[in-house]
Amino acid sequence: MAKPPVLEAPAFEHLVKATAGYSRMPERDVALLFVLYGTAMATTELATFTVSDFLKADGSVKVTSSVREGVSHNGQVRPLFWSNKRVVSALEKYLAWRVANKHGVTVKKGAYLGLDPDSPMFLTDDGQPYALTKKKLPSGVISYSCNTLGALVSRLHANVGLEGFSANSARRSMAVKLHRLGYDVVHIAKILGHKSVSTTQRLVGQDPVKLADIVARAV
Repeated sequence: MAKPPVLEAPAFEHLVKATAGYSRMPERDVALLFVLYGTAMATTELATFTVSDFLKADGSVKVTSSVREGVSHNGQVRPLFWSNKRVVSALEKYLAWRVANKHGVTVKKGAYLGLDPDSPMFLTDDGQPYALTKKKLPSGVISYSCNTLGALVSRLHANVGLEGFSANSARRSMAVKLHRLGYDVVHIAKILGHKSVSTTQRLVGQDPVKLADIVARAV
């Protein structure tokens, strides 16, 4: 099975800039891209990621939270760290837009910026949660997917000529980038929620780094 393509930094910057310029909901879509590439969450995790997973009751940003066991892509809790300034800034802009446009607001004005803390972070154009599809696998295990959010992610890439990119591309891109920076697979596995480092090793294997870039740093 072919591995998802890796999105290099210049292409990501172009993706974000172009999305901010053409999207009907640029605040949401830019924030979605930053969270995708900054946390490596899968689409089902993104669909169930809530306001209170990011904000404290006083409206400040949490230092860390987690992907819950019941919604994680492999049934394992893993940490989320809100330490990247660009990711945090994009989410704060989107939440401010949500408040202004009354997407998921509550009558209680004092907490969570006036937003429903249990509201999914990312909402559809009309302010509704993205629907999950329930599927029973042959093994008897129940699986969930979010095809509509996955389609949005793919469309955002395709709109700028990045065909074949998906949320899985973001997961691999993050893993490969961290591996290039010299971080060991044990830490990368923890961030991505892999139960085995061998899964991480396969993900970062066959890194499509350009040989010319390696030679350029030789001396």
